[in-house]
Amino acid sequence: MVKDDPSGREKSSGGEPRLPPGLYIVATPIGNLRDITLRALDVLKAVDVIACEDTRTSRTLLSHYGINTATVPYHDHSDSRRRDGLLDRVAAGEAVALVSDAGTPLISDPGFKLVREAREKGLRVEPVPGPSSVLAALCAAGAPTDRFLFAGFSPTKTKARKDTFAELRATRATLVFMESAKRLPGALADMAEVLGDRRAVVAREITKLHETFRAGTLGELAAAYAAEGPPRGEVVIVVDPPGEDEGPSEETLDAMLRDALASGDSTRDAADRIAAETGLPRRTVYQRALALSGR
Repeated sequence: MVKDDPSGREKSSGGEPRLPPGLYIVATPIGNLRDITLRALDVLKAVDVIACEDTRTSRTLLSHYGINTATVPYHDHSDSRRRDGLLDRVAAGEAVALVSDAGTPLISDPGFKLVREAREKGLRVEPVPGPSSVLAALCAAGAPTDRFLFAGFSPTKTKARKDTFAELRATRATLVFMESAKRLPGALADMAEVLGDRRAVVAREITKLHETFRAGTLGELAAAYAAEGPPRGEVVIVVDPPGEDEGPSEETLDAMLRDALASGDSTRDAADRIAAETGLPRRTVYQRALALSGR
């Protein structure tokens, strides 16, 4: 039963002051349970329901802090009925929290469709900021932070992965990737080949017992993990931006052009695309494309 406290504020059934109806995007720890904010704890206690990427994973955190709020699953495979149900609850006057398994929801985690539809319906959406593996890795890597691009997980297939790195090659910003531990050696080798041998940091198990930050060039890191084998745990890779005069090697440029020509691009289209991706003068790339095409 909901009652008012002496200040006139309603209280939830758990005794916490009721929150205004809305969708609350709550960041949770990425490893160390003590990294949760006081506000996040207040919100998780006060909302009517918590939508979790995995209710079993979230229960560890909630039990640790004695939070008994009801939970429901919500993840990338949830259908529109689950999404509509949560938004209907907000529209009816309830407060709903969204959490992922770890870190800030929507950062390579579920929630984008839910948040967008909430805003389209004119419902309150309120962030409750906190831990993020992306920002934690970035601020401890020693890379430039005035401009950075979070590129998420790279593709699993080698060609698609190299194509992704080629698209990012000319980006004048620090690049931040998430990667699965088992694919780390291959991803680093492809980065070294396509992005050049830039300085990088592999951050692993951030805030956990075996947290490590390993720095070196992409080539050095690729060789080290190839020799040692994939590590365990969650991995974030931070890659320095390109140098002012950095460009792809002749071998890399030729490989990129051959791939483009083999995919059906005309010589002109291939040159235009590769010039945009690498930052090289279009005339230089076009002349090389002509030579490779035998014209």
